[in-house]
Amino acid sequence: MEETLLPLAMTSDPRPFNQQLPEPPDPRCVLEPQDNPELAPALVCALCCCFGIIYCCFGYRCFKAVMFLSGLLSGALVIFLLCHKERVLETQLSLEVSAGIALGIGLLCGLVTMLVRSVGLFLTGLLLGLTLGAGALLGTEPIYQPPSAWVPAGGLVGLALLGALLTLRWPRPFTVLGTALLGAAVLVACADYFLEGLALGSRLGQRLQALPALPPLCWYSWVLLGTWPALGALGALAQWKLMDEEHGGHANELSPEPSRAPTGTRQPGHSPPHHPGPGF
Repeated sequence: MEETLLPLAMTSDPRPFNQQLPEPPDPRCVLEPQDNPELAPALVCALCCCFGIIYCCFGYRCFKAVMFLSGLLSGALVIFLLCHKERVLETQLSLEVSAGIALGIGLLCGLVTMLVRSVGLFLTGLLLGLTLGAGALLGTEPIYQPPSAWVPAGGLVGLALLGALLTLRWPRPFTVLGTALLGAAVLVACADYFLEGLALGSRLGQRLQALPALPPLCWYSWVLLGTWPALGALGALAQWKLMDEEHGGHANELSPEPSRAPTGTRQPGHSPPHHPGPGF
């Protein structure tokens, strides 16, 4: 009996003929750190890592320094973008001139936020709200797509104002929370630069523009995004621990031995010590 030979079917996908072969990994999600990063951005990123550690772990203890840095960086960044992107007095400013103007105004903003307590607290609350809004915008990508760019912009502005008002009302806890979360966000952004070239930052810009049909984030992007609240919680705990040790040390050092004075009498010129926190 002659066997019937079936015609061969040519196809470019070999998986139907060998189902045991795994699907090839997405080349876009292969973790390949930058081999030769540029020197200037790498140095700036390393400096930002140092600032992030100070913010995350010592934000409340170094209140004045943190307020100065917040005002300096925020003011310089806003002015630099305005000068470099827009025409000033019908003239397109060069990069060096824009950087010089931004640095001068940033120094002025840093001095104001350091010396005026309410301005520093207001800026800390603004940054807290913006950080929470950015994290929420990235974290809700699989389940929510904003219909317009006004929705994420309005959400960020609302959260920023809410954070500013709450920080002015309760300075100590929200200063600790704001500096811890902001420092953790800076550390995650630096790691994102070295690992994937600011992919999370680019995706945040795309989400702010409400661009449709975005490709999904890779697994390591989600890992980086998940480390942000974990680092923020650890930084807040470290700051609270430092505050407890500082207040306890002051109490042990400055509390005198109890003198045997008659009940109901108080020594002249003696008042219980008061130890406010830094800047408060």
